[in-house]
Amino acid sequence: MAIIGALIKKAIELRKTFETDSPPIVAQRQQLNQLLTKARNTSFGIYYGFDEMLKQPDFVKAFQEHLPIHDYNTINERWWQQQQLVPNITWPGKPDHFALSSGTTGKKSKRIPVTDDMLQCFRDVSLAQVSSLVNFDLPPDLFERKILALGSSTDLTRNKEGFWEGEISGINASNAPDWFDYFYRPGKEIASIDAWDQRVKAIVEAAPDWDIGALAGIPSWILMMLRAVVDHHQLKNIHEIWPGLSIYTTGGVAFEPFRESFLQIFGKEVAIMDTYLASEGYFAFNARPGTNAMKLAFSEGIFYEFIPFDESGFDASGQLLSQPKVLTIDQVEEDQDYALIISTPAGAWRYIIGDTIRFTDLRQMELLITGRTKYFLNVVGSQLSEEKLNTAIQGLSEAFGITINEFAVAALKDDEGQYYHQWVLAASEQVDEAKLTEKLDALLSEANKNYRVARNKALKDIRLTCVDKSTIYAWLEENGKKGGQIKFPKVMKSEKMRDLLGYL
Repeated sequence: MAIIGALIKKAIELRKTFETDSPPIVAQRQQLNQLLTKARNTSFGIYYGFDEMLKQPDFVKAFQEHLPIHDYNTINERWWQQQQLVPNITWPGKPDHFALSSGTTGKKSKRIPVTDDMLQCFRDVSLAQVSSLVNFDLPPDLFERKILALGSSTDLTRNKEGFWEGEISGINASNAPDWFDYFYRPGKEIASIDAWDQRVKAIVEAAPDWDIGALAGIPSWILMMLRAVVDHHQLKNIHEIWPGLSIYTTGGVAFEPFRESFLQIFGKEVAIMDTYLASEGYFAFNARPGTNAMKLAFSEGIFYEFIPFDESGFDASGQLLSQPKVLTIDQVEEDQDYALIISTPAGAWRYIIGDTIRFTDLRQMELLITGRTKYFLNVVGSQLSEEKLNTAIQGLSEAFGITINEFAVAALKDDEGQYYHQWVLAASEQVDEAKLTEKLDALLSEANKNYRVARNKALKDIRLTCVDKSTIYAWLEENGKKGGQIKFPKVMKSEKMRDLLGYL
């Protein structure tokens, strides 16, 4: 038996035993109180009267009544940009880092402040996730093996104002405690290689020297790296080189479209733990086996609010209403989509991050990510959420026995001014595009009555192009978006789709 691993596992079990979770609303009120107290003397806190809010019997209600909801543009232009010049704007001091988002929904990356308190928040959620490993039937020797985390480069860039910039995975890895170096692979030297292909090559060459027990990263890039290792070393599966691999922590995009591909490259069963991590925070993680839902991290420093993703919160085009209905954690219901609002120790205040979630089990505080508010295809009333799109693609894969890891769709106009949906699928096998198109149209019509109505009226056609996934990644690379944290956008603006079609 692995003695050290058994001791570490026992320590995790003891930590879990002594954890006492407060009721979610109690913990959330405490989180908001701490945030307001620490930021009350900042420019933002003085402007909105945090001191006065804290004196109110219902300071949560006062907070919601006096603070507007911010998107990135509004909070960045008025507040965050000032933090690079002047301290104590939205959070005490100045942030040392700015996280560059992957930019899937905009033309350029957003710059999200990352304070020391926010880095601690990331670490606290990570520790809560580690504690939950006791719920999984994992071998003790896992805790003596190494963790291969495939993220962005840790070679951060210092901007002209003197702040360090990079993607959040690179920032977190570069700020990991020294003791983590013992477990962390590929190690800071390889992780600092900026060029993705060179970094993967270095990983492939070093792979035989590592005893990997856990993987972490976005499915598309992890899969590409694993295939490179298997091909280079002429293996049947990845377990021939890493026999102790027993858990994979995924995130960033839906895992289901990649499940079959991972089953083909794994030699034995691997536990899949989904996570909800973004540039703005680490919000949830899969805390028990038997479900792909994730437990909300409601007591690690972030205050959450929820806007129903229906007519009480958004208009027919998916735009936020001027006076939307906003709920706290004790007011949400199961099986209802909500847009997520966060307030964090990075100085993000009532910040709408653009994701939609749905609670599946309020007793466990578990949720699923159902899509993006901007990934809502409704140009002609089709009302297709990302979840509906994912479900249809999954049905298409099963109907034709093919693997579709990536896809994108956009509403375009033909020469006569008529709308049609243009799809691009990354299919693993040669397919009959006409039959695929017909089946996809039928699946969407069955799943969504609004789509069915639109197809009989304003949505005149559906068109489909199949390509190899390597072509998709080549297009991302040409657009400067190749690396461990980059995601292929599911719903595209018309100009972006036309650019992709032109490349194809």
